[in-house]
Amino acid sequence: MSTATFIDIILAIILPPLGVFLKFGCKVEFWICLVLTLLGYLPGIIYAIFVITK
Repeated sequence: MSTATFIDIILAIILPPLGVFLKFGCKVEFWICLVLTLLGYLPGIIYAIFVITK
């Protein structure tokens, strides 16, 4: 695991849409993460970490 991935995961835990946005930009992954975070913080974190590490 690289340092950039580690930082992305830390950002995904603190603010999930930000971590996904920095990795993918304003694509579908960001919007899914934003909706999941608004519905519940934990689903947003799980999805963000999954997308960043896949």
